[in-house]
Amino acid sequence: MKKKTRFVCQSCGADFPKWAGQCNNCEEWGTLVEQEMETAADVKSALKKATFSGKPLDYKNIRDIDPPDTKERLKTEFDGLDNVLGGGILSGSVSLLAGQPGIGKSTILMQICANISKTHNVLYVSGEESAGQVRMRAERLGAESDGLNFASSTSANDIAKTIETGDFSLVIIDSVQTLMMDEIASAPGTVSQITNCGNLIIRAAKSTDTAVVIVGHVTKEGTLAGPKVLEHLVDVVINFEGDRYGGFKTIRAIKNRFGSTNEVAIFEMNEKGLEEVKNPSAALLAERQNTDGSIILATLEGTRPILVEIQALVTTSNFGYPKRTASGFDLNRLQLLIAVLERRTKLRLNDKDIFINVVGGMRIQDSAADLAVCMAIASAAAGRKLNEDYVVFGEVGLGGEIRSAFRPDQRISESKKLGFKHAIAPSTIPDRFVIPTRDLRSALLKYLNA
Repeated sequence: MKKKTRFVCQSCGADFPKWAGQCNNCEEWGTLVEQEMETAADVKSALKKATFSGKPLDYKNIRDIDPPDTKERLKTEFDGLDNVLGGGILSGSVSLLAGQPGIGKSTILMQICANISKTHNVLYVSGEESAGQVRMRAERLGAESDGLNFASSTSANDIAKTIETGDFSLVIIDSVQTLMMDEIASAPGTVSQITNCGNLIIRAAKSTDTAVVIVGHVTKEGTLAGPKVLEHLVDVVINFEGDRYGGFKTIRAIKNRFGSTNEVAIFEMNEKGLEEVKNPSAALLAERQNTDGSIILATLEGTRPILVEIQALVTTSNFGYPKRTASGFDLNRLQLLIAVLERRTKLRLNDKDIFINVVGGMRIQDSAADLAVCMAIASAAAGRKLNEDYVVFGEVGLGGEIRSAFRPDQRISESKKLGFKHAIAPSTIPDRFVIPTRDLRSALLKYLNA
């Protein structure tokens, strides 16, 4: 008897009785794949076997359990990346690294392998590249060493068996979307393959206390491709963000069972690979020209204070509908701030094209960037500039009021180090360095000079 089939979305896991070009659940195109449907008899048979195959668990009191040794970590020799990981790569942990194509995932992993393989055995498994391609990258980055080994495979069964040998302290798998289990008939990259391959590798890593780093692809929206369950299975989820054609690249943890998710590592690509930026504020401001539309923002990347330049360009619109464009800043937030500017000040921007740029390829998600963006727009619209000795930070409310910012002491300390004299900031901060500002209109009238 021919088994019935269903169509399963490879992005969100929803199933449908008929094929369609677009998934009605997640609205992704071309993600429905035909799979065999389990019958009621199959489910009943499996439940019957499971009822008699189990055995009582071995349990003990929580006080009798030995705590894990979290001090033994593999150091990547990148201080910022070690902080993101909570002090280094923990033995027995499984980490998932995601990022856009060409941003430098394979490069940073090869550099990590080069550093760790000096004292430990490391295995690099690639299902996307040939041995010759990986050898060329290793030569370019100077990553060749006696402790670095390579294997080319897409079999999750073989990779898990290799991990179970316990011969390696660190295993890199590039990437999870290319893996497949022999017992599953679906193609690599499908929901069932990714979920089961991930489970198999995680069990092997935990049983031998081997650290594993898995590379994951991302969708066009920048989210991790594949089932969400994969992110729940692993211990650490790391996002590699930035512009692949230039500028700074940031690595941040969006999940970390062994450390904080507030840390961030900043890198820059050069001919020798990715190099950690020790003082990003100085690098970002090195080429700055103090013109109208240019404002220095004291922001935070995780717990690290950084000074970045916010640029605004305001021009008269040639069409009936003004254009709003933001690079490195949320466009919806920009639309809201423009509405606050028009309502709470005398600026008229309904016939203006407005462009916002965060210099250096940074992406700002800090709510305290509101005041700097508003002052940059007002500065560009009025043709006035801010004193070059001032930095700006503060959240703007819908009433035009300036609200407090997170960790102002760190922002002020970083500003002082780089020679700035004052900060235009919320009035709730008790510091002589701060010029207290209560509302948006007074900030624009007092501090934007001709």
